[in-house]
Amino acid sequence: MAGLFEPTPDGGAAIALDLVEISILRNLTAQFLELIGPGPQAAGEPGGRAEEADPLAALFAEGPTEPPSDPALARLFPDAYGSEDKEAAAASAEFRRYTENDLRARKRTDGLTLIRTLDRAASGEAGENGGGEAVVRLDAEECRNWLGALNDLRLTLGSRLEVTEDEDDIYRLPDSDPRKPLAMAYLWLGGLQETLIEALTA
Repeated sequence: MAGLFEPTPDGGAAIALDLVEISILRNLTAQFLELIGPGPQAAGEPGGRAEEADPLAALFAEGPTEPPSDPALARLFPDAYGSEDKEAAAASAEFRRYTENDLRARKRTDGLTLIRTLDRAASGEAGENGGGEAVVRLDAEECRNWLGALNDLRLTLGSRLEVTEDEDDIYRLPDSDPRKPLAMAYLWLGGLQETLIEALTA
């Protein structure tokens, strides 16, 4: 199981990760959550108030109309209809206004779930595998959260690395290239994503 997801009888998946891998994955996800920004605080959370968690208010809350200036965020939240002409740009702005908040919330949930399940495994609640490893066990819903989070992490790193459809350049980066650690993380996340999909479709 080490390094590879395997299916579990309940329709989920499990993987053994060492504590260094857990730390790297957790830190990448925490940085991603900082990038997309905090969500509204729910009632009962520290600093939260009931009126801030009003579901009716959230339903009618409008999001931004302009695409993000950060290249990574622009890749995570692309224009729905492009911006080649005024009509397409207007349609994209209208679509963004009513969808981006929900999309950010979903990505935030995926990332928080990934961190929560990593913490659960590292603390031993999910079962220790010995030798400095912990078994991360996911139910079906958590698997879907992980797939979303892994995809978002790869999109973010890919944007920083300026990855195109041809990923061969990543494999050819010399060790002296400062982008090498990001490239290694990008490829590793792709492997995790691939084996999780395989585990769920086995």
